[in-house]
Amino acid sequence: MFTPLESQNLYKKEIMAEELRQVADLISANIIGTQKEVLTSDEAARYLGVSKSCLYKWTMSRQIPHYKSPTGKMCFFNRKEIEAWMQSQRVATDSELEQQAQTIAKKGGRK
Repeated sequence: MFTPLESQNLYKKEIMAEELRQVADLISANIIGTQKEVLTSDEAARYLGVSKSCLYKWTMSRQIPHYKSPTGKMCFFNRKEIEAWMQSQRVATDSELEQQAQTIAKKGGRK
């Protein structure tokens, strides 16, 4: 049996250990995102900030570029391709849309 003080210290150690695990996960995600070229499903999900389930749905519906292992059981992701994919659906700013509208209006008026 633990004394109240020992129990409190044990609880604090458990909290600290969990916080250290979270910091280690963040550091490893940063390393993965900047140094590894080929990512596993776990690493890609962490890099994208989505669940593995979400990543699995994207691969099954062929929404995200990926590679299959020779056995077909594992998926791999090229980090640069993921970055290009993430940036492929750019949303124009209001000022860009306004400029496009003005350009179209000018061309339409020259007939």
